[in-house]
Amino acid sequence: MTETIEAYIFYEIAALLVLAAAAGFVGLLLRQPLIVSFIAVGILAGPSVLDIAQSDEQIDLLAELGIALLLFLVGLKLDFALVRTLGPVALMTGLGQVLFTTVFGFLIGLALGLDPVTSIYVAIALTFSSTIIIVKLLSDKREIDSLHGRIALGFLIVQDIVVVLAMIVLSGLGAGTAGGGGVADVLLVFAYGIAMLIAVAFFIRYVANPLVEQLSRAPELLVSFAIGWAALLAAVGHYLGFGKELGGLLAGVSLASTPFREAIAARLASLRDFLLLFFFIALGAALDLSILGASVGPAIVLALFVLIGNPLIVLTIMGAMGYRKRIGFLAGLTVAQISEFSLIFMAMGVALGHVADEALGLVTLVGLITIAASTYMITYSHQLYDRLEPMLGVFERRVDRVEEQGAPASRHHDVIVVGLGRYGLGIALELREAGRHVLGVDFSPVAVRHARRMGFDTVFGDATDPEFLAHLPLSHAGWIVSAVPEHDTGVTHDDPRRSLLRSVRDLGYSGRVAMAAHHDDAAERLRQDGADLVLLPYADAAAQAAAMIRSNAQSGHEDVADPEGQKEFAT
Repeated sequence: MTETIEAYIFYEIAALLVLAAAAGFVGLLLRQPLIVSFIAVGILAGPSVLDIAQSDEQIDLLAELGIALLLFLVGLKLDFALVRTLGPVALMTGLGQVLFTTVFGFLIGLALGLDPVTSIYVAIALTFSSTIIIVKLLSDKREIDSLHGRIALGFLIVQDIVVVLAMIVLSGLGAGTAGGGGVADVLLVFAYGIAMLIAVAFFIRYVANPLVEQLSRAPELLVSFAIGWAALLAAVGHYLGFGKELGGLLAGVSLASTPFREAIAARLASLRDFLLLFFFIALGAALDLSILGASVGPAIVLALFVLIGNPLIVLTIMGAMGYRKRIGFLAGLTVAQISEFSLIFMAMGVALGHVADEALGLVTLVGLITIAASTYMITYSHQLYDRLEPMLGVFERRVDRVEEQGAPASRHHDVIVVGLGRYGLGIALELREAGRHVLGVDFSPVAVRHARRMGFDTVFGDATDPEFLAHLPLSHAGWIVSAVPEHDTGVTHDDPRRSLLRSVRDLGYSGRVAMAAHHDDAAERLRQDGADLVLLPYADAAAQAAAMIRSNAQSGHEDVADPEGQKEFAT
C-alpha cells in the first residue's frame, strides 16, 4: 500500500512538472514571466480543472522550502554597506511610492467594500514590485546599467527593506495569535528575535568569512551549506515563533557581507525557481474559480491603480527632483506590477487568520493582471514613451536648477561629449589634457554635478530631444562624441544614438560625429547613418592593451606610455 501511494505521488509530481514545462513554454511565446505560467499551472492542476494536485502535504513542504530559499536570497542581497550608499532618488522614490500605494490602496479597498484589516493587507501587498521580473526584463533589454535601471534597482532595495519590516510585524502579531497569551507572547518572541539577531551578528563578525572561505574550496559543498543554513535558521525561526520566512531572511543577511554571496546567489537561483513552482502550484490549486469570478471587478480596479498609479507617483517624485520625464517614465514602469512577495504576504495573513481566502484570491488575480500587462509595458517602454510623451510634460520641471547652471554661453567648445558615465568622462578628461575645451551633456543630474565638480562645463538635458539640441553651441564644436551606453531593445529605430545623429544633421551641424558601440552590427548601422568615427570600447581597449604589452616587452620596462590612440584622437 505504501509503495502504491509513493508511486502515485511520483506520478503526480511528474505530471505537474510536465504541465509546468508546457505552460512555461506557452508563457515564453507570449513573453510572460514564469510566475504567471506557474500560477496558471496551479489553477489547471487544482480541483476546479484537472484535479491533479492532491498531495497537499508534500507540495506544501516543497513550497515552504522554496519560500525560505527565496527569502534567503533576498537577505543575501541586503548588504547594509550597499543600503547606506543608496542615493536620495532611490530612497525618496521608494518610500514615496510605498506610502502613496499604501494610503490610496487602503482607501480604494474600503471603497470596494473590503473591511479595514483586509484593506490594509491588500494595500501593503500592492506596494511590492517583483525584483526578479524587473531585473530579468531590464537585463534582456540591456538596460540594467542605464540611469533608469540603476534608479529602479535602488528603490527595489528600499521595497525589500519594507518587505522585511512588514514580515517582522506580521511575525510579532502571529506570535500573539498562535500562542493565545497576547502581549506576553509577543514580548517573548521579540526577546527571542533579539537573541537571534545577536547570534547572527556574532556569526557575521567572527565566523562567516573564514567559514565560507574554507567551504568555497569545494563549490558543491558551499551550495549544500547555503541550503542547509537557510533551512536551519528557517526552522529555528519557526520554532521560536517568528516564522520560517524571517529565519530564512536572517540566514541570507548573515552571509551578505561575505565575498562569495554573488556566487551563492547565482548557484541557488535555479533551485529557488524550481521550488517556488510548488508554492505557486499550491497557491493556484487552492483558488476557487467561482471566488475568482466574483473578484474580477475589484481586481481590475486595483490592477489599474497599480498599472497607472505607481508609475505616476515615481514620475512625479523624480520630476520634482530634477529628472527628465523620459527617465522618470522608464523607471516608473518598473513598479507597474506586484510581486511574489505580495502573495507570500497575503498567504501569511491567511495563515494567521487575519484575512480570508477571498483576499488572497483577489491579490492573486491582481498579480496575474499586473505582471502580464507590465511585462509588455516594460518590453516596449520606449515605444510607449513616444506615444505618451506629449502628455508627460506636466511631470517635468520647466526650469531646473541644474539647467540654470549650464555652460557659459560666451565660451566656445571644441568638443561636445554626450553621456558622462565612466567612459564619456574618461574621454572628456583625455581631451582636456590635450588642451581641448569640452562641454559635457547628460540627462542625469548626478552625472552633471559630478562632472561640474571636476571642472567641466556641463548642460543638463536629453540629447535625443531635437529641441534641446537646438540650444547647444553646435556651430563652434568640431566634434560631437556620443558615449551613451548601448541598450539593445531589439528595434533598430529605437537606438538613441541614431536619433542623436539624425537630429544634429537635421540642425545643420557640419562637424564630425563619433559614436560608441559595443557590437559590430550596431557599429555598422551607425556608419551607414553617417557617423564619422565609431568607437568600439571593448575592441579598442583590447587592441590598445595588446599594443602596450608588446611595447613593454620590447622596452623591458614596467612603465607604459599613454595610449597613442587617445593622443592621436585628441590632436
